[in-house]
Amino acid sequence: MTSSTRSKRTATMALLSLAIGSFGIGMTEFVVMGLLPQISADLLPDAWAHDSADAIARTGWLITLYALGVVVGAPTIAASVAKYPRHHVMLTLAVALTFFNALTFVMPTFELVAASRFLAGLPHGAYFGIGALVAADVLGPGKRAQGVAFVLTGLTVANVVGVPVGTGLGQQFGWRVAFMIVAAIFALAAILIALFVPAHAGDPGRTLRAELGVFRIPQVWLTLGVGAIGFGGFFAAYSYIASIVTEVAGSPAWAVPIVLVVMGVGMTVGNILGGRLADRNLRRTLLWGLGILALVQVLLALACGWIVTLVVFVFALGVVSAALSPSIQTRLMDVAGDNQSIAAALNHSALNIGNATGAALGGAVIAAGFGFVAPVWVGAVLAAAGLLIAFASFALDARQKAAGAAVLS
Repeated sequence: MTSSTRSKRTATMALLSLAIGSFGIGMTEFVVMGLLPQISADLLPDAWAHDSADAIARTGWLITLYALGVVVGAPTIAASVAKYPRHHVMLTLAVALTFFNALTFVMPTFELVAASRFLAGLPHGAYFGIGALVAADVLGPGKRAQGVAFVLTGLTVANVVGVPVGTGLGQQFGWRVAFMIVAAIFALAAILIALFVPAHAGDPGRTLRAELGVFRIPQVWLTLGVGAIGFGGFFAAYSYIASIVTEVAGSPAWAVPIVLVVMGVGMTVGNILGGRLADRNLRRTLLWGLGILALVQVLLALACGWIVTLVVFVFALGVVSAALSPSIQTRLMDVAGDNQSIAAALNHSALNIGNATGAALGGAVIAAGFGFVAPVWVGAVLAAAGLLIAFASFALDARQKAAGAAVLS
């Protein structure tokens, strides 16, 4: 075996180890959405018996609390551990994800399950952020977005395999089974990371205070706004997809995992395309992606009463949303200067603010009596707002470049 072949094999195993962890994250984040009715009936039986729609809306807080855990954990953990070796950090995060998801499996009440979901969200952003930096180093210069996309591959594959399988098993054997599987996946990821991820030095000179300096950069805030608001459009629809399938399209519960598979296939395709397109032209990918995301949401809202058109636009929603993620993360890394560790993690804070916002607003319009299609319309509005923020960000770039050119002349 040549040194080149050995090096390529080592890199592949390292990336695969990280991707298995991201598979677990994708499953733990999204499997709740397909099991909201089952979780509601089990943990909120009185509310479910009185008004199932209201119980589902309340159970949607499990999605919001997980997302809030990501929002809190991503910047604080990533900034705190920037100086430590990255392979050690990744192993620690995988162990933490194993433990917190095991808590979700065993907690007996809605309140304790909610607390475990918040805790499970804490390591999420740091895992993806630091994992993306490791992947970018492994792949080499000129392939940063593809490195980000590779780590995210596990998340998108989770939506093809893990989420539908977890949903189906949860429907048959109880929703807790899904989280037992998730905890086992994270345990496997921890073992593989320990075995195959090579040593990656941290930056001993970085401090928590220095990393938090990223928040003084206006472009960072604008890019976070793109992710938090624009991507919230995706989560507003996806959070209630199970109820849209059964209550709006009138399909049986067994159709939900099939629709989730379609969404996952779309996300996998979009993730692959998004990494390549972002490396070619990040600005165009981000602007066109947000515009198409808003349009797809409108079409989904109009067509989701028929299962065939619902499936078509769910696939399109998966493609467009996943294609945006590498662009947003690479944009954050571009505008963050030396604060790469926290910038890579902040992308997941932004996306999960979108998750929390989309799920909360979707639940609010359902609880207000507007029906299960209403969250999709909310999603279209959020995606359009994200597009406006992206335009503002790139306009600021242009003004700054023009000002710099004027000074030099």
